[in-house]
Order: sequence, then structure tokens, then C-alpha cells
Amino acid sequence: MAGQTNVRSLNQLLDCHILTIFLASASPEPTASATADSSQPTDSAAASSGESAAATTDKDAKSTGKSESTGKSTGKVTGKVSSATGTKATKHATISDFDPRLPAGGIQMVTPAAIAGQQYYKVGDWVTFAWNYTSLSVTPTAIDILATCTANQGTYTLAVNQTVHETGEVLWDTGAYQATGTLPLLTETYTLMIYDADSSVSATPKAGYLAVYNQYTFGMYTPQPYESFPAWHCSTCNAALSRSEQQTLSFLLGMGAITVLSFGWFAGSFGVF
Repeated sequence: MAGQTNVRSLNQLLDCHILTIFLASASPEPTASATADSSQPTDSAAASSGESAAATTDKDAKSTGKSESTGKSTGKVTGKVSSATGTKATKHATISDFDPRLPAGGIQMVTPAAIAGQQYYKVGDWVTFAWNYTSLSVTPTAIDILATCTANQGTYTLAVNQTVHETGEVLWDTGAYQATGTLPLLTETYTLMIYDADSSVSATPKAGYLAVYNQYTFGMYTPQPYESFPAWHCSTCNAALSRSEQQTLSFLLGMGAITVLSFGWFAGSFGVF
């Protein structure tokens, strides 16, 4: 009995050993292959996940960079707009910040002086005008200087776009103008006009800005040719008498003298005297 039991146990051990060997010889390669196959998708998925993560990171980084770039660009544009807006606001403030109760800019004549009285210039001579500016808060970039005459509605240009200095001055060669100008100078009264070259002669005065100056008048005359004394006759003089008036006066004086002499003779004859 004991020997049979040992033989049976030995047979069972051999069967188990054989089964183990068979299983070991049959299953390793498929298992390794399956394991390898199953590991490959996992690695691929991991790689894909890594690539996706990297792509996502790169995309986020690019997006962030773009956002930063957009932020820089937006900041620059905003800065420019703010700067432009500030410039416009400053310009607007320059125009409107002056108290409207302040006077407009003006001109005070220096040559000729105010105490010099009315001036008359001969056509053909040089004429000089000089002036100072008053009550200016904004200095014009340039000025235009004209002379106007109401007799012929003419405008004579003395200077245009003249640079502004503390004391303004203009020299006018009336002889050169009379020789070449299309509108001749008349023996009349003229008005000097000075105004901002960026404005006009009809501009409304503004506080602090140069207003159109048209307060100074002067006379101009054209000299007449010389005539000798016998041929000269003053037709416009109040004390001058015409030839007929002179003859009438002579006749009256003669008749008066005859009357006085006649009366004296008769009076002497009758013994009155």
C-alpha cells in the first residue's frame, strides 16, 4: 500500500511537471507578443499624449506670445491714440483757454508816431511804417500788410508772409510800384491794414490773438509838372479872381474915382469948400 501510494504521488508530480513544461513552452512567446503588442499602443498613446501635450504647450506658448505681442501692439496703438488725443486736447485748450474778457492783440504805430499828425507821402518816394504789438498771447507765424483806397476800391500789397518780430517794419517803394503796378496810386487817402497771414481781413477778433488792424490812415499825392509863373494860374485857390472878375473890379474902382473927382470939382465951383 505504501509503495502504491508513493508511485501515485510520483506520477502526479510528473504530470504536473510535464504540464508545467508544456505550458511554459507554449505560452511565453504569445504572452510576450501580446504584452509587446499591448505595450506598443500604450507607448504610442503615451507618445501621442506627449506630442499633444507638447503641441498644446507650444500652441499655448505661441498664443501667449501672440497675446503678449498683441498687448504690446495694443499698448503702442493706445499710446499713439492717447498722444494724438492729448495733442488735439492741447490745441483745443490753446484756442479756448483765454479769458474772453481779455482784449484781442493789437498794433501801436511807432513810425509815424501818433503825435506826428496826418501824414502825406509823395508817390515815387519810399514810405516807412513801423509798429509794436500789444496784448498778444499767441504770436502769429507771419503777417500780411496792405494799403486800401476807398476811392477806387483798390488794394495795394506792401508785404506778405512777413516774419513777426518784436517791432514790425515795412518799407514801400511807391515809385517802383507806380511804374510796374496795374492799379495806379491816386491822390487820395489810404488805410494801412495789418493782419495774421493765417487769418483774413474780415476775421472776428479773438482774445489773445492778433486782430485785423485798420486804424491808421495816410495821404498820398502825385506831384504836378512845373510851370513858369506867367502861365501859372491857381484855379482852386479861394482868393484867386478870374479875368472877368478882375475887369469888373477895375471898372468899379475907375467909376468910383471919377465920381469922387466930379463931385469935388462941382463942389469947388459952387464955393461949397
